[in-house]
Amino acid sequence: MAHSDSEDVTGAPEIIASRQQTRFHLLEDARSSDVTIEQLTLSIRASKAGSKAGSSKAAKAGKAKAGGGAAAKTRDILVDATLRLKAGVHFGLLGRNGSGKSTLLRALAAKVIPGLSLATRIVLLQQTAAEDGSGTEAPTGPRGAKTVMQYILEGDEARNQILEELNTLTRIEPRGDNEELGQLRAYRRLLYTRIQRQRIEAQKNAALRSGARGSQARKELIAFEKRVEEARDRVDNTEERIDSKECQDELAEASRLTAELQTELDERPLGDLEARARKVLSALGFTDEMMQKRFDELSGGWQMRCMLANTLLQDADIMILDEPTNFLDLLGIIWLQKYLIDLRTESSKTIIVVSHDRDFIDHVCQEIIMIKDQNLEYFDGNLTTYEEDQQSKRVNLTRLKNAQEKQIAHVEKTIANNIRAGKKSGDENKLRQAVSRQKKLEDRMGMQTNAKGGRFKLSRDMAGYHTSKRAAIEIPPEESAVAMTLPLAPDLRFPGALVSLDHVWFSYKPEQASILQDVSLSIEMGSRVGIVGLNGSGKSTLVKLVTEVASPTKGTVTRHPRVKIGYYSQLAVEDLRTAGAADPSMTALSTLAAEAGKEMDESDMRGLLASFHLKGDTASAVPVAKLSGGQLVRLALACIIWKHPHLLVLDEVTTHLDFYTVQALGRALRGFNGALLLVSHDRFFVKSVIEGAAELMGSDEEDEGSDAEEQVKAEMKRNLYLMKKGKLTLLANGVRDFEESLESRVDKLLAA
Repeated sequence: MAHSDSEDVTGAPEIIASRQQTRFHLLEDARSSDVTIEQLTLSIRASKAGSKAGSSKAAKAGKAKAGGGAAAKTRDILVDATLRLKAGVHFGLLGRNGSGKSTLLRALAAKVIPGLSLATRIVLLQQTAAEDGSGTEAPTGPRGAKTVMQYILEGDEARNQILEELNTLTRIEPRGDNEELGQLRAYRRLLYTRIQRQRIEAQKNAALRSGARGSQARKELIAFEKRVEEARDRVDNTEERIDSKECQDELAEASRLTAELQTELDERPLGDLEARARKVLSALGFTDEMMQKRFDELSGGWQMRCMLANTLLQDADIMILDEPTNFLDLLGIIWLQKYLIDLRTESSKTIIVVSHDRDFIDHVCQEIIMIKDQNLEYFDGNLTTYEEDQQSKRVNLTRLKNAQEKQIAHVEKTIANNIRAGKKSGDENKLRQAVSRQKKLEDRMGMQTNAKGGRFKLSRDMAGYHTSKRAAIEIPPEESAVAMTLPLAPDLRFPGALVSLDHVWFSYKPEQASILQDVSLSIEMGSRVGIVGLNGSGKSTLVKLVTEVASPTKGTVTRHPRVKIGYYSQLAVEDLRTAGAADPSMTALSTLAAEAGKEMDESDMRGLLASFHLKGDTASAVPVAKLSGGQLVRLALACIIWKHPHLLVLDEVTTHLDFYTVQALGRALRGFNGALLLVSHDRFFVKSVIEGAAELMGSDEEDEGSDAEEQVKAEMKRNLYLMKKGKLTLLANGVRDFEESLESRVDKLLAA
C-alpha cells in the first residue's frame, strides 16, 4: 500500500507515500482535475548515501549520535490525512517553513501518491528548496542552450508527446523494397512504447494491494510483463506475411492513428503557442530582444520568470505554483494575479499555490489547505477569511469555556454542600441528589455543538469507545510564528540624520545614462522608509549608495559618524547556499562566528541564533547547505543584527519566508527603535511595517507595549517612495497609489 519515488544518485531523500485501499478501489487511467485520497501517509527518508555521509561527518566531529542517527530517520509529513482537490478551484497551501509543503507538491507532481492517475497531467513550478533538500533547478544541456522562445515552444509536454508518437509512426524503415513492413514495424514500435507506460500503472497496482487481492494483482502483473515482452518481440518480427489479415488490420489501424494524431497536432498550431508565449513573456517583462537570448545566459531571476511562463502555458489538469511571485515585481505580481483569476472562467484546471505574499494569496485562492500537525485541514475562503474565522472560534470557545468553568464550580460547590448536609443529617435524598447532579455534570459539560456546528449528539458525534460523554472544549492556538527578537539600537550620543542623500546622481560608466537622477533622501533614528518600484528602476542601486557599496557620480552622501548599518541583500540566501556548497562543514554557528567570533562567545551566539529559531543541532550540526530558504534568511539576519545596528536596510527580505514568519518579522520590526529602509514587492509587508497598519500584524500580547511606547511608534516618521526611471517620488497614499498606477497597464497586457 505504499509507493515511493526513486532515490536520487546524489543522495536526495526519498519520498514514501501510502494510502487507504478499499476492495472496490479501481485505478483510473482517465485525466481528471479532481483528486480524493483517503488516509494518506507521506514521509521522507534520508538516502543511504546521505546517511553514510552524515554518520561519517558526525563521527569525525565526535557527535555520532546527533549526526548519523538523526540523518537516517524517516520523517512523517502527513499521517492518515485526506487530500481533496476540486476541479477549477484555486487552493492556497499554507503552513510553516519545514511543515512539508514543497515535499507534498513534489509528491503530487511525481505521482508517487497512490491513486493518482498516470493520465492526469500535473505541472509543477518549484522555485525554492524543498524541506527534503530538493528543489527545481534551471535546465542545463541542450534545452538550456535554446533561446527563451524555443525553450517555451519546446516545453509544451502534451504537444511533445503527440509529436513523439507521430514521429514514431512516420519514421518508416523499409526492409528491402517493402515499405508496408516498415509501416507495420513503426506501428508496433508505438504500441510497445504505450504498453511500457501502462506497465508502470500495473506495477503500482500490484504494490498497492495486499492479501488475496495483492496476490491476484501480482499474477496480473506477471501476465502483463509477458504482454510487454510479446510487444517487443513483434517489433522485430520479420517472418509474418504482410498480406495476412492480421497485418493488414494493423496497417489500417496505423493509418487511422496517424490521422488522429495529426488532427490533435493541428489543433495545437505552433503559431498559436508562439503568440500566447509572446504575450505571457511580455507581461512578465521580457522584451523581443530578451526572447531571442539563450536561456542559460539569463540571470537566475529571469530564468525563473521563463520557467513560470512555461508552466502557465502547459495543458495541465493540475497546476502547482510554489512561490510564483519570487523574482516578480509588483507589475508582474498583479498581472499573474489577474491571469489566474481569469482562468477560473476559462478552464477547469485545478491550481495549488504556495506563496509568502499574503495579498496575492487573498486575491487568487478560493479555498485554503492548511498543513499542520501532520494533517491537512480545509477552509472554504481566502486567508483573511480563514484567520477571521479562527479568531471568531477562539473568542467564542473562550467565552464558552469560561462560562462552563463558572457553572462547573457552582455545581461542584452545590454537590459538596449536599453531601456534607446529607451525611450530617443522614438525609439519603440529599446524597442521591448529589449523585444525580454529579452525573449530569459529567454528561452535559463539554462541547455543545459538533464539528459541523450542529447540536451535539452522543451516538453520532462520539461513536465507539470514549471516557467522557462530550468532547472537551479546546481552544485552538494562534497560528502565528513564535516572536522574533531584535536587539535595541544603542544611543548615538548626539543627534543627527543617520544617512542623507543630497541631489545624488549615479551611473556605472560616464557614457551611460544615469541610473539615479537627482535623488534626495534623509533617514533619521526611528524612521520607516519604504522603496517600491519595478525591477530595473534603480532601487538596489539606491541601497548600495546608502550602505557604502557604491559611491555617487554626482551629489553627496553623508552618514552619522557613529551609525552602524545592517544590510540584508536580496542575494543573501544565494550567497549562503554557494558558500555552504563550497564548504560542507559550514554551519549556522560557524557562519556567525566568522562574523562576530571576536566580540561574542559561543553561548551568546547560540542565544542570538535561537532568537531567530536556529537552535541546538540546527545551529551547530546541520550544514548550511541543508538549511531551508527560510532558515537561511534568519541566519543572514542574525549575521547583521549581532552588532546592534542603528539602521536596518532590508532588500527583499520576505523571499523564502512563509507568511507566519513574515508576520513575526513584521512584529519585530514594528518594535525596533532604530531606523528601517525597506525595499519590497510584498504589499502586505510594506503596509504593515512602513505604513504602520498594526491590524495586519494580528493580536499578540508580546507586541503590546506601554502607552508611551505606543505613542513613540505612532510618531515614527513613515514615508513610502516610488522609484521610477531613477527618480524618487513620495507616495501620499502609500502602496495603494502604486497599485492603482499599475492596474491599467495590467488590463492592457491581458487584453493584448
